[in-house]
Amino acid sequence: MIEFLIGVDGGGSGTRVRLARADGTQLAEGSAGPSGLLHGIKNAWASVEDAMAQAFAAACITQPPRENIAIGLGLAGVHNREWAANFVTANPGYAAVALETDAFTTVLGAHEGRAGAIIALGTGSVGEILNADGTRHEVGGWGFPAGDEASGAWIGLKAVNHIQQVIDGRVPASDFASAVIEACGGNRNAIQVWLANATQTAYAQLTRIVLLHADTNETARGFLLEAGQQVALIADALDPSRTLPIALCGGLGEPMRPYLPAGLLQRIVAPKGDSAAGGLRLIQQHLKE
Repeated sequence: MIEFLIGVDGGGSGTRVRLARADGTQLAEGSAGPSGLLHGIKNAWASVEDAMAQAFAAACITQPPRENIAIGLGLAGVHNREWAANFVTANPGYAAVALETDAFTTVLGAHEGRAGAIIALGTGSVGEILNADGTRHEVGGWGFPAGDEASGAWIGLKAVNHIQQVIDGRVPASDFASAVIEACGGNRNAIQVWLANATQTAYAQLTRIVLLHADTNETARGFLLEAGQQVALIADALDPSRTLPIALCGGLGEPMRPYLPAGLLQRIVAPKGDSAAGGLRLIQQHLKE
């Protein structure tokens, strides 16, 4: 018998879960390391279970056997159908598993299952729309470094390219460049080592420096304004009619608002729920079917 539901929001930087009773009553949250499928199926399940254990502990509930729990997951990397299939096959014993892209669970959470669009800006980026007739359409989400425009990793990559030019003497130095250089090791040789080991997450972590210097440095501000233009392109591709509400989601959603074109800001609404809430909605729909 299913006693509890788990909604999971799993990305390249971390995992958040929402714990609910079988009737949908939400109880607690938990968090853990990355569970994007790029990090491996075993690691993804480990992060999900770590976050789940935190949620049960926060609710002061003894975690029941896996067969009494059903899980709805929105994970980064689900576009790779082989990874997705392998993840579901590796189910360690849960009563039911419903897996979707983190973009789809985000749109489910943001508009409570109703028609609307989201643009999720975090380590990566993606846009998704759920139309009134139930059809879906995704824009972006191609992955870093080839895509994920306006994401933390995309902005961080621009910052790293900038410091390469500063160190070479191709463009002038600045306090902004010095801060990024320091974050990547402090000198050319150390930066080469950083580059050899840098992950999508490592690039994304540099975005906080870009945001910090955006008011005083034209280059930093320019990166964010360019990101804002990319967000607008995603929005128009999702909903050319410009009729449905768009929610900005993800860790960069709110920080990016000052850099969005004015016309787009008029279409932005606050999300009613997050991707973990969408994961709960996903597993509830799955169980009904």
